[in-house]
Amino acid sequence: MWKYRMNKSVDFLKLQNLFKWSNLYVVVIACFTVIIFFQNWKWGILAFLFFLLIFTVHIYHMIHYQKSTVGYLQSLHGIIHSAENNMLLTFPFPYVILDMEGKIEWYNAKFENLFEQKKMFHKQIGTLLPELDITQFPSQEEVIWVKRFDYNERHYKAYTQRMLQVGEEGEENIYILYLLDETENIDLKVQNIRQQTLVSSILIDNYEEVMQSLEEVRRPLLIALIDRKLNALAGDVEGIIKKIDRDKYMLLFPYKYLKNIEEKRFEILDEIRDIHIGNDLPVTLSIGIGVGGRNLPESMDYARAAIDLALGRGGDQAVIKNRDKYAFYGGKTKEVEKSTRVKARIKAHALKELIKESDRVLIMGHKGPDVDSLGAAIGVYRGATLLEKKAHIVLNETTTSIQGLYNKLKGSSDYSEDLFVSSVEAIRLSGEKTLLIVVDVNRPSYVECPELLDLNKNIVIFDHHRASAEFIQNAVLSYVEPYASSTCEMVAEILQYMVDKVKLKPIEADALFAGITIDTKNFSIKTGVRTFEAAAFLRRHGADSMRVKMFFQNDMASYRARAATVKEAEIYHDDMAISVCPSDIPNPALTAAQAADELLNISGITASFVMTEMDNQIVMSARSLGDINVQLIMEKLGGGGHLTVAGAQFKHRNVDDIRQKLKQAIDEYLEEENKL
Repeated sequence: MWKYRMNKSVDFLKLQNLFKWSNLYVVVIACFTVIIFFQNWKWGILAFLFFLLIFTVHIYHMIHYQKSTVGYLQSLHGIIHSAENNMLLTFPFPYVILDMEGKIEWYNAKFENLFEQKKMFHKQIGTLLPELDITQFPSQEEVIWVKRFDYNERHYKAYTQRMLQVGEEGEENIYILYLLDETENIDLKVQNIRQQTLVSSILIDNYEEVMQSLEEVRRPLLIALIDRKLNALAGDVEGIIKKIDRDKYMLLFPYKYLKNIEEKRFEILDEIRDIHIGNDLPVTLSIGIGVGGRNLPESMDYARAAIDLALGRGGDQAVIKNRDKYAFYGGKTKEVEKSTRVKARIKAHALKELIKESDRVLIMGHKGPDVDSLGAAIGVYRGATLLEKKAHIVLNETTTSIQGLYNKLKGSSDYSEDLFVSSVEAIRLSGEKTLLIVVDVNRPSYVECPELLDLNKNIVIFDHHRASAEFIQNAVLSYVEPYASSTCEMVAEILQYMVDKVKLKPIEADALFAGITIDTKNFSIKTGVRTFEAAAFLRRHGADSMRVKMFFQNDMASYRARAATVKEAEIYHDDMAISVCPSDIPNPALTAAQAADELLNISGITASFVMTEMDNQIVMSARSLGDINVQLIMEKLGGGGHLTVAGAQFKHRNVDDIRQKLKQAIDEYLEEENKL
């Protein structure tokens, strides 16, 4: 039957082409008849009779052709109509026709088999499939609305299109909807992802320090215990571990085991930390895992970036990098001070070479600069001038905390008028030969002028804050040491290796000493051997503790605001203090930080959180004595910092909302800690 229909359609097309040519022939004969008539009317009459005969035959065939055409079209219409009906009935996918209100007008057997009920006419599609919202259906005929959803433990993809239907009652709009079962494809994708090989880089953070604290005969035993636990981890995840250095390992394992490791919150960190065979210091690991790479080399790059971030955050933690996303686990211990200065010497030599290759140096701190930021900037400025390079400090506005130091620097005849430049001037000074040095900050959104990060390709970072997922990526030299007490301490060490004979002016020594003093709370927290060595170096170059103390003097309004903040503090979970600092004072952010420090002096308080409003935003300062990791709490709110000192900023919010979000973050943190 289909062969007959096909042959008939072919003959019809041939006949159609033949009549096209016959029309042309008739016109040609008519032209010749006219020409002959004008040449000889007798022969013209004969030619006209011949043309009349041809034209009569042509008309007869045309009438027959039209009847054949109508018959063919009617036959074709019947075929198409029959095919449409058969297609709808035998359509291999669930198919349904809806009216404009989402009621079912017709459905095929495949659609009926999806549901236990049989009679579904005039029912709302939303009652059967709640994920399909009629209000989201397309309003134009050319648009196809696509929606993925799950039903009865299977995955479907719905296609919906609006159509105009012509019936006996006239024209009406309808929706046609059909479903594709994507369960097998999705299961294959999930299985493929679960079998994907992940690359993990593992590093013993404090290898040298632990080995020095352990008897020589016990060192092989410690290494054997570490290797044993890491090999056990590899066995649990069906992975392969390879020791590539005395303190470095590489682990390859399937993706399907990553969730188990995350649910256990990387208990390997605690297992390694609990190894004690006479070592004075606990052994800590840093783990970096690369996820989502298109191939193993890209996954390895992700793992390297993750391990660098883990080390930048102080170590003793695991970082998972999934393309542009990061996840953090661990980080419960305080940073361990490195006894060696080799790294500082190497960084100082690299900085010296970069400065020599540059025409000018721009030094930039963070927004709302403090004494540590300005002091570090002054120290780097002196290093650049000792190497005979022009340097400028990018500063838009001063704060109360640096006003005294800023006035002394501006009033000193030892510095040029362009010591401090605004962001506009700094942008003008940027170029290929300009070196940008960022101090006391490693987050691009926190720097004084973020545009400079894009305008200058040579960027150097000096910071003591823990790195976060938002990190300046394009730095040619990065020196981030969370164990350092302050950036001023790091700069004081760097200066000693940049030139043979360092000559600091008294005000520069005071500025660096002030930065160390304020960040260590008068040398009471986060102080190590290198902290006091840096302070001694500054004292030898003229730093005076009495002059430094004058930088921190407060006015009466700030003192009263701090006292009111402590008085109105709310005690949360019996050992945490939450308070709000008044904002009608010269520098509420500094007073809030001082109040947070003051709250820790109260017996039983292990962590404090103080908020205040400043410049149309809310600033929060967080402090702890070490038992509570305020950095992890602040990161839940979009901030960061250290284990004992952290903070966050919020725009277009009110204090009550932030207080509730803070409590939620504290509850989440405590819940996670209880799982460990």
